[in-house]
Amino acid sequence: MIPAPSVLPARHVLVVDDDTQLREQIVAYLGDHGFQVHAAADAKEMDRALSAAPIDLVVLDLMLPGEDGLSICRRLTAEGGPAIIMVSAMGEEIDRVLGLELGADDYLAKPCSPRELLARVRAVFRRLEEARGGAPRKGKGYQFQGFIVDVLRRNVRAPNGATILLTSGEFSLLSAFLDHPQRILSRDQLLDIARGEEADVFDRAVDVQISRLRRKLHACSDGEIIKTIRGAGYMFDAAVTRA
Repeated sequence: MIPAPSVLPARHVLVVDDDTQLREQIVAYLGDHGFQVHAAADAKEMDRALSAAPIDLVVLDLMLPGEDGLSICRRLTAEGGPAIIMVSAMGEEIDRVLGLELGADDYLAKPCSPRELLARVRAVFRRLEEARGGAPRKGKGYQFQGFIVDVLRRNVRAPNGATILLTSGEFSLLSAFLDHPQRILSRDQLLDIARGEEADVFDRAVDVQISRLRRKLHACSDGEIIKTIRGAGYMFDAAVTRA
């Protein structure tokens, strides 16, 4: 008997939203496109779902009863939890920036179409696939100022041996810098480079992600590695070698 071809397990997505109609719509749409979808109306239901299933990504509403989305985002990020796409009717820049500052991988303002959300979810899973052994970006790794970057595993190790936790967007920006070290790159150039493989990763919050990446690297180094060049863009001011 010819063995049946192996089938990749469905990715697990958890939709956390207290709007029952919208939650059910998203669950149905993502389920129709091949995902294993779970639902929760608040933080307590979310925690139960996280304990019961191997959740890969959380679609998280900002405004929730009880513990709000920002608090949940902060908690999941601190625990090294699943990727997060935050959605909210509060589409102001400050809300988007705050969500990304706390570790969300993406932010969508309501109302957003299920199709757009699906595209963002797929983009996150493309990056997860790379982290779990998929095809790497250019080369296998980099070294700079004692840092070691493993592109295949999307892992960054500091000079002291500690692992630096980066969101998917932060890692993609770091990869763009490492491919073009000691060169001034405008914001648009960075977006174009990073979007080469991940078209849905970035939006106008790129400056927030650069700032967050800069702080994480600076905390483990003596000098400023990512410099802002006034009126021109950013420069990764370190010698980079391929590992």
